[in-house]
Amino acid sequence: MLVFSDLTLRRGSKALLESASFSIHPGQNVGVTGANGVGKSTLFSLIRGELHQDTGNFSIPPAWVIAHVQQETPATDQTALHYALEGDTEYVSLRQQLEHADGAHLGELHARLDAIDGYTAESRAATLLHGLGFKPDQIHNPVSSFSGGWRMRLNLAQALMCRSDLLLLDEPTNHLDLDAVIWVQEWLKNYRGTLLLISHDREFLDAICTNIAHIEHSRLTLYTGNYSTFEITRAEKLAQQQSAYEKQKREREHMQKYVDRFRAQATKARQAQSRLKALERMQVISAAHVDSQFHFSFRDPEKLPDRLLHVREARLGYADKTIIEKVELQIFPSDRIGLIGPNGAGKSTLIKFLAGQLPAQAGESWQAPDLKIGYFAQHQLEQLKVDQSPLQHLRDMDKQAREQDLRNFLGGFAFQGTRVEEAIAPFSGGEKARLALALLIYQRPNLLLLDEPTNHLDLDMRLALSMALQEFKGAMVIVSHDRHMLKTVTDKLLLVDSGKALEFDGDLDDYAAWLQNRFRAEEAASKPTDQAAAAHTSAGRKDQRREAAEKRKQLQPLKKKIDKLEQEMNKLQQQQAALEAQLADPDIYSDANRHKLKQLVLDKSNLDAKLEEVEMEWMERSEEYDTAMAEN
Repeated sequence: MLVFSDLTLRRGSKALLESASFSIHPGQNVGVTGANGVGKSTLFSLIRGELHQDTGNFSIPPAWVIAHVQQETPATDQTALHYALEGDTEYVSLRQQLEHADGAHLGELHARLDAIDGYTAESRAATLLHGLGFKPDQIHNPVSSFSGGWRMRLNLAQALMCRSDLLLLDEPTNHLDLDAVIWVQEWLKNYRGTLLLISHDREFLDAICTNIAHIEHSRLTLYTGNYSTFEITRAEKLAQQQSAYEKQKREREHMQKYVDRFRAQATKARQAQSRLKALERMQVISAAHVDSQFHFSFRDPEKLPDRLLHVREARLGYADKTIIEKVELQIFPSDRIGLIGPNGAGKSTLIKFLAGQLPAQAGESWQAPDLKIGYFAQHQLEQLKVDQSPLQHLRDMDKQAREQDLRNFLGGFAFQGTRVEEAIAPFSGGEKARLALALLIYQRPNLLLLDEPTNHLDLDMRLALSMALQEFKGAMVIVSHDRHMLKTVTDKLLLVDSGKALEFDGDLDDYAAWLQNRFRAEEAASKPTDQAAAAHTSAGRKDQRREAAEKRKQLQPLKKKIDKLEQEMNKLQQQQAALEAQLADPDIYSDANRHKLKQLVLDKSNLDAKLEEVEMEWMERSEEYDTAMAEN
């Protein structure tokens, strides 16, 4: 088992964990929770041996095999299937040894291969890839042919393929659509090893976890049960802590009054000194912080037309490539619509069309004259001005507002004190996402279009956003792989699949069942069901490979364009990081450097604009390519 004894972990001068002592037993599924920046990923780095504790001890059985998701994927010509198979290192080693073995050793190798269920390895790897969204013919495509998000799925497949004793998953659902999230959830339920899972998806945690390890105030507390059980237990614990705090506070105040009153009197000095020492020895119980640091709500829209938008017979896509057709949609102020469907089917395409950022290929679209759209997507984070503070961002939007009112508004998003005046260049992804949401909310839209708004947000912020959306007076269309968010803020689901966008008759549980039935049908269809299919010749397989290669060849110009855009993005991001590092230096803001600062800010602004332009084109080309590959 994993044993942590009086463990302290620091990042620079900041203590992430102090005097942590706990044990994780074989077979436990432990959700590691806590706000962003408390040290969850650092704990994983300790377990993997990438860093060491500052004080205390940590032990893990030396024979345990640890699996985790790599953050980088080599652009190799190796097929997706064989890349996933490499997760099982012993299987790969045995296959290599079999190529050169003979005699008795050959029999030993085959016996070991049978013992590790090696003869079904390819079938299991193919099932993994299918569950993660890869089409049957795609698994034979080279790794280099996939975009960044799909390569992360390949890394996840490789980690799940490993016959590990300990599986470390750090936000595994970030690059997945809802379909793949549901499939991975079912897979993890049957995992036989020990699982440590970092996730801000409460439905995911509830379905999988047997324990919750919660980090706050540099302390780690291990709770029994899933996330919902943890919330109840912690609330009760905090209530008891608050009661004890109030009681102790009264006792301390009483003792302090006695000391203050009688310390100067000779006859009472000894008793007063005794009380003072007792006061010093008394363990201070901290006030329980039950409430979240996030407190905000949507202000009522300035105008709310009876009908906001009407789409008829719309055909959507990119260039001459159609993604969805015959879209029929009316949106009224009370509508709460969730978009569901597989990755690449067109959910983001539809939401970009509704936001006015993608013209229709055909059809009609009517908008109310007073329509005011609030659109949130991940590229919105890149539009923030890194040299400006949260307060400056908000002041640029409303120059007439009182500064205190703006500060109060930002405080609801946990931007408080001097933080509201700091340049956002060094802000984390979660902080930038919060700021982007704050700016959107301040504009008082009557139609919200949200494309994965929970990425980068921790559980407290997700809860606050969910509560605010429930009270929103306008209409909303949302894409999210966070099922708790979808369940609490939507009342209608629109299924985007197979080139159509139609209302789904059921809830998310029905959708999960529908997905499982569809997955089984696809699995059965991909396997030989009769003698003719079983006798499929190698010539036929060559024809299939040749056809797939021809399709990939046709898409090569688009793939090369995407690769070129990725290279350009990487170059621009490196330049951006260099400029941000210079802007993070306090000396640059001195009077002596004011001309240099002005030039840096100008360069940063130009670079951000260029990066946003390249990223937008990359996103559009990638979605076009993924859709074409899925259809092939």
